[in-house]
Formats: sequence, structure tokens, C-alpha cells
Amino acid sequence: MELRNQTGIAKIFLLGLTEYPEFQPLIFSLFLIMYLVTVLGNLLIILVVSSDSHLHTPMYFFLSNLSCTDICLSTITIPKMLVNIQTQNQSITYIGCLSQIFFVLAFGGFENFLLAAMTYDHYVAICQPLRYTVIMNPCFCGLLILFSLFISMLDAMMHCAMILHLSFCTDLDIPQFFCELAQVLKLACSSTLINNILTYFVASILGVSVFSGIIFSYSRIVSTVLRMPSDSRRYKVFSTCGSHLSVVSLFYRASFGVVFSSAFTKSPTITSVASMMYTVVPQMMNPFIYSLRNKDIKVSFRKLIGRISYF
Repeated sequence: MELRNQTGIAKIFLLGLTEYPEFQPLIFSLFLIMYLVTVLGNLLIILVVSSDSHLHTPMYFFLSNLSCTDICLSTITIPKMLVNIQTQNQSITYIGCLSQIFFVLAFGGFENFLLAAMTYDHYVAICQPLRYTVIMNPCFCGLLILFSLFISMLDAMMHCAMILHLSFCTDLDIPQFFCELAQVLKLACSSTLINNILTYFVASILGVSVFSGIIFSYSRIVSTVLRMPSDSRRYKVFSTCGSHLSVVSLFYRASFGVVFSSAFTKSPTITSVASMMYTVVPQMMNPFIYSLRNKDIKVSFRKLIGRISYF
């Protein structure tokens, strides 16, 4: 099999979720609906938060950033897949593939940090309420967002820079609906040892450490809530944290599912479905989770509808 470096690669082929043409119209319709729901739902969250001054708090500041990240993460992968199905052309350029890897890693990592920041916000509000306004000040929240985005983009740049040094074979078929880092590394004909070490090292540092921080924060939150004398107050606090816990659970279950599916199965279909569960499903479900379980969002949404109806 012929070796080629990245400069000689013309196109890469994304094989999608299935190789059966008769299922393509169904997949196209399903992903189009999911994408529209994701974009409209998250745009609605951003609009509601920005239009109500009562929601201009650190918690909803992070939520707005999460919604924006969800839109970006879905836009990176789904539209290209829809275009490929519609044109019956599965190709993507090498630059396009590298761009997908960069932005999926960047926004995926940023979402990971955002969930941790929202957890920390809950922790300070419940465990250190008297110091909340001092700790979670606008400057700190802004710096937290910028630092998280910087680290996420730096991580993505390192992975993409390492891919540029790889040589690839002529058969560049990816059994995915987007360019995923793990699948691209499998196509390389040169050694990917350093790439794999970097992948697992960064995943351990950024993923596991952040997830451990979330677990630790919620253990402190539960401990504090259980010491509260009032049952109604305990219920209110648990209800407030419920939406965020649901989002965290959905995101990390999907992420860990991708890790285990890549490690223990060679089925392209299972791997594609697992990848869809962290790049598509959480981003679509997040607006529903927050709008259905968050009283403030529902009240602000009714106010927004009322103002729109008035005009």
C-alpha cells in the first residue's frame, strides 16, 4: 500500500452511519431535525438569558456559553454530513477533516470546562453562600471562560500539529459521519505512538481531573444539603442542581461510551453511534433539560413570549 504524507492527500471519505443507500433519506431527515432542534433550542436559551436582567448571574452566564458551544459543536459535524448525503458524495478535503478535528476537540474540551465551572458555581452558592458575590464576580467568571477556551484550543492545536507529521495510506475511508481523532490516527501508516501518548495524557489530565473535581464538588454539596434543617430548602437545592446533574451525566456517559466502544469493539456502526451520543445528542437535549426543570428559565420564557405577543 502506497505511503503518502499529508500534502499529497486530496480527499478523505466519510462513510457515515450506514453503508446501505436505502437508509440515507431516513438518516438525513433524522439529523436535519436534530440539528434544527439543537440550534433553535440553544438560541432560545441564549435569547431568554440575555433578555432578562434577573438571569444576568454567573450560573446563566455559563449556561449561555454552554448553549453557544453546543451550537458550534453540532454545526461542525452535522451540516457536512447532510451535504454529503444530499449530494451523494462522501468526500471531505484534508483541510476540512483537520478543521473538524480541531473544532470538535476545542469545543468538546470547552464544554467539559464549562460543566466544571457550573459545578463550581453551585458549590460556592450552596457551601459558601456568604462569599458567593465576592468569589463569583464578573471578572473571575470572564477569566474562567477565557482560560478554559485557551486551554481547549491549545489542546486541539497540539493534536492537529501532531497529525501534520503523520504519513497516510491511499485508502482514507473513515467509518464515521465526521473526522474523529481516533479514527484518523488509525489511518496513519507511520507510527502514532506519540499521538496516542498525547491523547491519553491529555484525556487523563483534562478529562479525568475535571470530572473528579465535579464529583468532589457534588459530594461537598450533598454533604452540606443533608445538614440543612429544612426539608423544603433541601428539596429546593436538589431541584436547582438537578438540571445540571442531568447535563453532566449525559455528557460524561456519552464521552466514556466513546472511549469504551473504541477500546473494546471494532464495529464501525457501534463506534459511529457512540460518537453521535457525545457530539449530537447532549447538545440537542441540554435546552430541554434546562427549560423543563428550571423555574427561572420558564418564567423568563413566558415574559419573553408576552413581550413578543404585545408587539
